[in-house]
Parts: sequence; structure tokens; C-alpha cells
Amino acid sequence: LHSDMDKGDGSIKYILTGEGAGTTFTIDDNTGDIHAIQRLDREVKSQYVLRAQARNRLTDRPLEPESEFIVKIQDINDNEPKFLDGPYQATVPEMSRIGTSIIQLTATDADDPTYGNSARVVYSVVRVSLADMDRETRENYTIVIQAKDMGGQLGGLAGTTTVNITLSDVNDNPPMSVPESAPVGSVVGRLWAKDRDTGVNAEMKYSIIDGDGRDTFDISTDSTNLFGIITVKRVCSEISPLNFEKKPSYTLKVEGANTHLDSTFRHRGPFKDVTIVHVSVEDVDEPPQFDSPSYYVELPEDAEIGTVVKTMSARDPDAANNTVR
Repeated sequence: LHSDMDKGDGSIKYILTGEGAGTTFTIDDNTGDIHAIQRLDREVKSQYVLRAQARNRLTDRPLEPESEFIVKIQDINDNEPKFLDGPYQATVPEMSRIGTSIIQLTATDADDPTYGNSARVVYSVVRVSLADMDRETRENYTIVIQAKDMGGQLGGLAGTTTVNITLSDVNDNPPMSVPESAPVGSVVGRLWAKDRDTGVNAEMKYSIIDGDGRDTFDISTDSTNLFGIITVKRVCSEISPLNFEKKPSYTLKVEGANTHLDSTFRHRGPFKDVTIVHVSVEDVDEPPQFDSPSYYVELPEDAEIGTVVKTMSARDPDAANNTVR
């Protein structure tokens, strides 16, 4: 500050009053220079209204009317973008197309949006980027999203949040069922991996590559080399390995692959596909089972009528556990 009446002889002193005078700002009463005496934060207070006056140093009489002026705090990029909530939860159907939008997030930046790029936020967008995401193979994904100010330029500040993505189920797997009494070799069902080629170029070989039913079921290709036939597997004996009461369902991960490949077009592969098959075991009414396959009893020849010879028991192996008579 400077008064036209100030001749530089020290007879004038400058007085500062108003918001922050003496605490945030100080004035050199000889020169009128104003200084900030503590850190200024625009996000806490963006401007201060101050009043200044020139007075006679000896008499303290005002030499000019009091003047009001405003100190505006200029913004610098000292606040990173912040997401309002988090972690976020999102759901998208399995097998969604690449580019499908999953969730929209918003981050706020406390810096001045009207000055420079300090509050200009850019995002990493969450979209489906994998083809044929299979819920039966993997259901949950966790990703980190970044919001960066300065329009993403070098030197900008960044904030992050977490998004937990769950794949919701769609009906993309063929269900099959088989009675628990089915003997070894029984056909459970047939699969067909569609191929737009024809003849030998559409022929397939099927295999079970994963799942908790690998030791219980086999798959083979039919005589046309187009269809996969799932059968009950031989396990140690001729008796069926299926038991509804012990395990009522199985999951098979089945692969169908072309058997005749043209090396010219290998780069367009892979020439195979995978599906998940759910096999349900159907309950069959089974006969009661004794607690022992045979019993041996010794009885004296003079035993009286009504003597208890042996006590034995049988139970119903079915889940209903019906009363045995």
C-alpha cells in the first residue's frame, strides 16, 4: 500500500484491519508492504476482505479515508482427486461383449475448477476387456481405478479406489442328469461344438480337462466325429460309481478341438472351445442294507422256544431314510 501523502520521511504509518489482519497478514507500517505470515489454503478460505488506512505517526490522526480491498488466493494443484465411496461393488453378466460398460465412478477434486487444469480429472474406465468371461471358471475380479487431475498430464496428482466385480450367471451351460443306478458305460448326454466349417474341417475331438467329475465320467467322440458323448466311467469295478446320497451333482469342463488344422490359418486360432457341463445325479429307491453281509450264530440244540437267536439291523440308504420292517 502507498499513500500519495507519503513523502518518505517516516511521518506516516500504515494500519491494517479486517479478516486475518495480525494473524494471517501483517503490514510494515513504514512501507505499507503486506506479507502473509502463515500458510494460505484456498480450499479453507479463498479470499480475505481487508481495510487499510494511512495515519499520522505522531498524532494517529487519519490522513485518508479507510480503504477496503480483497486478497484472493490463487489456486495451485495441492489436492488429489478423491472418490466419494469405496470399495465399490459391481455386477456384469458373464459372456458380456467386449466394451460393455460395468460401472460409472466419480471423483471430486477440491482445487479450483475455474483456474487451470488442477481440477480437470480423467479416469481409467472400467469395461469388459476379455471375451467369453465364464462365471463357472472365475466369478470374482478385483481391480483398482485411478482418477488423475491436470487432465492426466505429467505432474498431476492421482487418487485410487477399488472395484469388486462379480459375474452374474447366464444360461450358457447344458444341464444333464443320470440315475445313480446307471451302470458303467451308460450315456449321460451328448455335446456339440458348433463349427461353421464342413466335412473334415468341422470334425472334433472332445476331452474333459477339469472339474470334480473327471474321475467319474468319460467323454468320447461319436462316429461322425462331430458330437461328444459323456458316459459313466469305469472305476475299479462294474458297480456304478454314482451315489446320490454321497454326491448329488458334478461339474465337467469340456473342450472341443478341431482335429484337422491347416497350418496356413493357425494364427487365427485357437481352433477349440470350452464349456461347462453340470451333471445331476437322480435319486433311485434302493433296497435296505443289513449291517453285515452275513451272520454266524451258534445255538444249543436244547434251546427253548422263544430264545433270542441273533439281533440284526438294516437301514435305508436313501436320503429319505425310510423305516425298515
